[in-house]
Amino acid sequence: MPTNTESESRKLLGRLRDTMAEDAAGQARLDKITHLTADSMGTEVCSIYLFRDNETLELCATQGLKAEAVHQTRMKLGEGLVGRVAATGKTINAADAPSARGFRYMPETGEEIYSSFLGVPIQRLGSKLGVLVVQSKQAREFTSDEVYALEVVAMVLAEMTELGAFVGEGAALKARHTQSLLFRGGTGQEGSAMGNAWLHEPRVVVTNPVADDPDTELQRLHDAVDQLRVSVDEMLAGAGGEGEHAQVLEAYRMFANSKGWMRRMEEDIARGLSAEAAVEKEQSTARARMAQVNDTYLRDRLHDLDDLSNRLLRILTGQGAQTGAELPDNPILIARNIGPGELLEYNRKLKGVVLEEGSVGSHAAIVARALAIPLVIHVDRITNEALNGDQILVDGDQGIVHLRPDDTVVSAFRDKMAMQAKAQERYSSIRDTDCVSADGVRVHLHMNAGLMADLPSLEGSGAEGVGLFRTELQFLVRNKMPKRTELVEIYAQVLDAAQGKRVIFRTLDIGSDKVLPYMKSLDEPNPALGWRAIRVALDRPGVMRMQLQALVRAANGRPLTIMFPFIAQYEEYARARDEVDKVLARERRLGHPVPERIEVGAMLETPSLAYASRRFFEEVEFLSIGGNDLKQFFFAADRENELVRRRYDTLNISFLSFIENIVERCESTGTPLSFCGEDAGRPIEALVLAAIGLRSLSMRPASVGPVKSLLMRYSLKEVRDVIEESKMRGEQSVRQAVMEYLRDNS
Repeated sequence: MPTNTESESRKLLGRLRDTMAEDAAGQARLDKITHLTADSMGTEVCSIYLFRDNETLELCATQGLKAEAVHQTRMKLGEGLVGRVAATGKTINAADAPSARGFRYMPETGEEIYSSFLGVPIQRLGSKLGVLVVQSKQAREFTSDEVYALEVVAMVLAEMTELGAFVGEGAALKARHTQSLLFRGGTGQEGSAMGNAWLHEPRVVVTNPVADDPDTELQRLHDAVDQLRVSVDEMLAGAGGEGEHAQVLEAYRMFANSKGWMRRMEEDIARGLSAEAAVEKEQSTARARMAQVNDTYLRDRLHDLDDLSNRLLRILTGQGAQTGAELPDNPILIARNIGPGELLEYNRKLKGVVLEEGSVGSHAAIVARALAIPLVIHVDRITNEALNGDQILVDGDQGIVHLRPDDTVVSAFRDKMAMQAKAQERYSSIRDTDCVSADGVRVHLHMNAGLMADLPSLEGSGAEGVGLFRTELQFLVRNKMPKRTELVEIYAQVLDAAQGKRVIFRTLDIGSDKVLPYMKSLDEPNPALGWRAIRVALDRPGVMRMQLQALVRAANGRPLTIMFPFIAQYEEYARARDEVDKVLARERRLGHPVPERIEVGAMLETPSLAYASRRFFEEVEFLSIGGNDLKQFFFAADRENELVRRRYDTLNISFLSFIENIVERCESTGTPLSFCGEDAGRPIEALVLAAIGLRSLSMRPASVGPVKSLLMRYSLKEVRDVIEESKMRGEQSVRQAVMEYLRDNS
């Protein structure tokens, strides 16, 4: 396009729109688009390359290259200039293409006579669809106006591809959202589920990317942005001006008032895009940048812009969260991320959850465990690929998701679930049997909980009690601090539901990855090692006293067990225990009934507490090893970091020796000891923990059966001998030796 004006750009987009409106096959449309674009850009060549699979691009249409190369020329992601554009999501503008880095000559195309090359990615909201290329014989760089014009055409192509305008024969022209896809993510919660996809935030579909009247579109954009700014201001006012939530909204406000953001969208509209398409073009650019950015702060800001764009698109299109679609049978929730309150609103309807983000310690993961549904996290692009109602298989054990699986995969998955169901039947037969090993050692199995929804599992799982009740969930799912009367009612219901079985209430464990939306958060360099749990409680004792009062009143004279989290030294336990005594004394003065028996313990989550004075072990009434935190601190490996969290084995000799030291100290002082965490619910790990002396384990309800079944089949003394022999051989982990023992004695 020698003189690229806004009117010329609008003419090209208008011609493209007319082409889309014609009743023609997908291939015919692609052919016409390459002709129109080459003609408008004043180039000899225009070519469209689309992905036929995640790693391979295929030449699908061309004006100027040899016709016989169409659907024959293919290249891998990153191969040649076209492959580089696809891999990086960035434009390549080369005056002398053959001498450019990465150039690959494709002889079947006849492109050797063309010097200049301009390639732009065809992408939509971070999803890479292909590459749009123009070439000419003249050796020159394309102008910024020409680059911009081609980017706009690529954006329209992306929208039309999403709407199925180019469906035809062959893998590259296969309809979107129909292919079987396999996603690999991380395990947030074990378990398997088969069901139908349900998008937490339905995809906004832009059906009118090209507009005739730029003035009308500009007015629509300005009206929508004004509405957006008002809503952000209202949210900010409601946040009270403090806390992390308010900081996020301040960033929203900054972007909503960004002149650069508005100017770019106004330019897009002036060149012929609709208001919706202009917003989505900027959003796609932000998503592409997000994929290239490692800086956490910048990624968060790009997320803010992405969220803001979604809000603006919903205003422009009227496509809100309430689309009228009904929740499908066996729904599996798909979201970029989700808060605990939103997840709980689905109650127990969900069969599983798949998140693009999330973490193993996130609020959503805690709720998923409470609801006993599988959760897979870090599943890239799932919200772009899935449609409501799509069949989906979730393997929380392996961190794998199958979307629109073929019959072979479905059959294999059904077989796996049938085997699991058969195993559950076997476990139910020993539900009411004491867990006694083959050599007569009694091991007590308890369950972890955090919601009233957990409590029905107490009887069904065969657990002897609740080894950990996470009280922070009642704080996390609210927008304001719960009242003491509300907590009294909740805790009383928990004790009622337990029907006399022991419930260990862990006091409020906030900080690190558990930030209350209504409390001011600190910008700490390493929150996991920062101001959290008992440290917050002792520095701000008002909330702890209120919670202790609620627990005492909920007990209403019944036995009560309280556990303080993240105790690092004896002095912290002593101060916390003193607060319990003060609350009991105050309740007596008020004439309220106090528990007939009260036990106060601590979670051992820091290596330092293992070496506390003997006086601490004598005074504390019980200890529970918090395996998740203790392991990450022992190995200096952040459990939220995928690069290192699987690097170290729980059955590592050094870690087991450390646990044995704790067991010995507790035995010497008669201190009851248990192990609580994900590893307690893994049968092999549970067997080893029991073999080295732990006689109480607490786990998710679904793990009680598998753990009990394995423990009852083997001799703990023999397993202990296997562990000692492994140590003598100098092995790093006892896992292989124990697995061989189990195979030989199965």
